[in-house]
Amino acid sequence: MGSDHYFTASPSSAENLRRIRVTLAGRVGEVTTAGGIFSPDHVDAGTAVLLANTPPAPPGGHLLDLGCGWGPIALSMATESPHATVWAVDVNERALDLVRRNAEEWGLSNIRAVLPADVPSDVVFRGIRSNPPIRVGKNELHGLLDTWIPRLDERSDAWLVVQRNLGSDSLQRWLAATFGHGYSVTRAATGRGFRVLKVRRHGTPVTGTIPLP
Repeated sequence: MGSDHYFTASPSSAENLRRIRVTLAGRVGEVTTAGGIFSPDHVDAGTAVLLANTPPAPPGGHLLDLGCGWGPIALSMATESPHATVWAVDVNERALDLVRRNAEEWGLSNIRAVLPADVPSDVVFRGIRSNPPIRVGKNELHGLLDTWIPRLDERSDAWLVVQRNLGSDSLQRWLAATFGHGYSVTRAATGRGFRVLKVRRHGTPVTGTIPLP
């Protein structure tokens, strides 16, 4: 991949399109992947742990796959929730093109594969699923999560998978400290050296105050 990283906006390495067979949300099929993106040869272990340890995506509303790569999480959510709009977000243009190809091939018209800036600012999410790009560095990662987690709808969850030896426990502490009032942060599952972290945005507390006319 040369000097490219999976979080490179426009990879300069050869595309090297390839076909792989996957099982997502109980559906078996082929997808197209390429060089210059994350895990082009298979569903990576972290994503597999995330998909195996999260409940079905909410049936409607807006859902977010943050750092979508070629799209295993987005394809899974769109298959599970055909009436939801799934936003597949990545900075890697090649990855977004692959998600669009795969969504079309799988007959999933409810996926929007876009750059972060192209998600309308008024969209709030009934669910977020992410295998976040840990290797971008702590400051970049924190900024990313600080941008998107507050866009959770009330009584909605973000599910993140992080490798234990790449800082899952310190990330959990940061999430708990950053998203305190109105949120809860828990470790939902552990498997294959990964932690699945759940960030819950709770509803607005009922105060019993009667609004003024």
